[in-house]
Amino acid sequence: MTAWKILLTDGLEENGVSVLRQSAQVDDRPGISADELLTIIGDYDALIVRGRTKVTQAVLDAGKNLKVVGRSGVGVDNIDLKAAKGCGVAVVNAPVATTLAVAELTFGMMLGMVREIPRADASMKAGKWLKKELEGSELYGKTLGIIGYGRIGAAVGRRAAAFDMKVVAYDPLLSADQIRERGADPASLDEVYQQADLITVHVPLTDQTRGMLGSEAFGKMKKGVRIVCAARGGVIDESALLAALESGQVAGAALDVFATEPPGDSALVKHARVIATPHVGAQTVEAQQRAAADISAEVLAALRGDPLRWKVA
Repeated sequence: MTAWKILLTDGLEENGVSVLRQSAQVDDRPGISADELLTIIGDYDALIVRGRTKVTQAVLDAGKNLKVVGRSGVGVDNIDLKAAKGCGVAVVNAPVATTLAVAELTFGMMLGMVREIPRADASMKAGKWLKKELEGSELYGKTLGIIGYGRIGAAVGRRAAAFDMKVVAYDPLLSADQIRERGADPASLDEVYQQADLITVHVPLTDQTRGMLGSEAFGKMKKGVRIVCAARGGVIDESALLAALESGQVAGAALDVFATEPPGDSALVKHARVIATPHVGAQTVEAQQRAAADISAEVLAALRGDPLRWKVA
């Protein structure tokens, strides 16, 4: 067996671990501290992480034998891509594995908002019968604005079409024809803001997208718009969203991601018109198994020098 050594720092489903162990020594160190990671990373050829572990310049410098970093999931904002490139370390991810899980959570959050499902459940558990107060609205006939119409955005769009919603989408990386082919009406960002009754965000966190939904953007939206974000914390300016909720410009928000995770004692999380979940978009049995299979195959391909499907850097 090839003497590759692979380190797991955030766990991995057993189906992926078993594939790795057929070709390499695998050490599973869930919860390892940043300091301890620095002391041992030099012994490993590959590192597989989720969102917790920060793969910094210092980690990459210490990884003198490191050839590849794998992210079991989509987002790679916890990996210093520039440093990885400078160190000659490939970065790969598993971008398709969690698409359905995130799309379904997004749609569940929309339904939860318009029908006030969390409030109804909490009131029942408190022994209350708030039937007259819990008059929601329907998704039927509403306009859904989707910012970012890649795999996840398009999956949400298909589900919205099944609910007879009108779907308008903005994506600077796609042509108008490509957006139409995926089932949505192409729109500018301002047009999405002006037309949508609900807006859902499916973009990575970059210098360009950080804080893109801020006070200026909320001011352009329909009064009473509802916001969903299961993408990345930081895309929404949380202080601006809280102010928009307080003013009534935004009628509700459903958030799975936050600028700081966990968000701590957050007025936004506690707000009566916010549904908050602890970054569980990808947390389904099926999605985690797909991600484990995909990232294990991709990391081994990188170690062998084979062509890569999902090289990020």
